[in-house]
Amino acid sequence: MLPVDKLAAIERRKVELEPLLCSPEVLANHGELTRLNRELTQVGPVVEAWHELRAVERKIADDREALASGDAELCELASAELPELEEQRAALEHALGLLLLPRDPNDERNVVVEVRSGEGGEEAALFAADLYRMIARYAERKRWSVEVLSTSEASAGGYKEVILLVTGSEVYSHLRYEAGVHRVQRGPAPESQGRIHTSTATLAGPPQ
Repeated sequence: MLPVDKLAAIERRKVELEPLLCSPEVLANHGELTRLNRELTQVGPVVEAWHELRAVERKIADDREALASGDAELCELASAELPELEEQRAALEHALGLLLLPRDPNDERNVVVEVRSGEGGEEAALFAADLYRMIARYAERKRWSVEVLSTSEASAGGYKEVILLVTGSEVYSHLRYEAGVHRVQRGPAPESQGRIHTSTATLAGPPQ
């Protein structure tokens, strides 16, 4: 059960923050402006998800009313739409639950990401290179900066190790769950047919 009172309070706070950020007093105070901007960035996704959830719940209520009406055409439309709406509601409730979890003190910090090839030889090095490119593309979409601190290349074109500094907004909060051993099974790149190789790569990253 979602805490409706808490969500309503967060929504009220968002409404308070928006005019505050435009006030001359806050605009003249860089530290306060930064703090309030960060707070708005945190509460905004919560309010947006809650609005989406309430909209879906209204559609569900409308469809249930249509089913109760006995109108054959409305019942058919509602029956077709309800399963998808129920899935959307479950997904939004899950997302809101995650957004309401207590924040890690490191969430705002930047991260040094270390990608290392594991078991699998040259194929593992190619997999490590794939992970590096995935992180770089994700960072680009999030408008983060990526600085390559060091690399150790493998003979087949992959990486034995890549160390990156990723800087931006809430980098740690987005990347911390990616830490650990990643595993892939695929055919080796030079062969069109052949044995399936299992390769691993390790992703680690301390906050900075």
